[in-house]
Amino acid sequence: MDLRVETLVVGPLSTNCYIVSNRDDALIVDPGWDVERILSAIGDLRVTLIVATHGHFDHVGAVEELRERLGVEFVMHRRDEELLDVAAEHAVRFGLRFRRPRPDRYIEEGEEIELGDCSIRAIHTPGHSPGSVCLLFGFTLFSGDTLFMGSVGRTDLTGGNFDQLDSSIRRKLYVLDDATIVYPGHGPTTTIGFEKRFNPFVRP
Repeated sequence: MDLRVETLVVGPLSTNCYIVSNRDDALIVDPGWDVERILSAIGDLRVTLIVATHGHFDHVGAVEELRERLGVEFVMHRRDEELLDVAAEHAVRFGLRFRRPRPDRYIEEGEEIELGDCSIRAIHTPGHSPGSVCLLFGFTLFSGDTLFMGSVGRTDLTGGNFDQLDSSIRRKLYVLDDATIVYPGHGPTTTIGFEKRFNPFVRP
């Protein structure tokens, strides 16, 4: 099964938006901004779902317009619903207008998201935010702002908790195969094996 990943760096905080496709179907992960760029990258793919790894404004800023123009559902974890209520306040600090997205439904720990002839599993990883999730397919992980190359997500924002983050990474991510490629919410890709060896914030 062929999973293809296209990375778009969008918005004022250089958020990684991912177009993830299998066969002719695609899902959009963390469309933080730049609607037209995202639509252009989609091309002839049939988008079936928009997924946010968490509810911070820089990961959901383009959701509402994409929902309307593509006619697809938007999903996230229910524990980040409250973050959407304050996202506009954060966006305005960057001079941005923000439309609050409305989840069509919620995803839970272990849920399988169908894409073409494969499925992607949701992993609830609280810490950066209460409803942070990672998305796993085989040796491919979309980690949102839970895990970065050589770093981890901030825990000084609303709902952040370092003990939870540490537990999420050690118990749910570091148990994955070392060869697993990590596509984070910001910055370059990495691997689980590299982070287990060199990440200074969370040790196995």
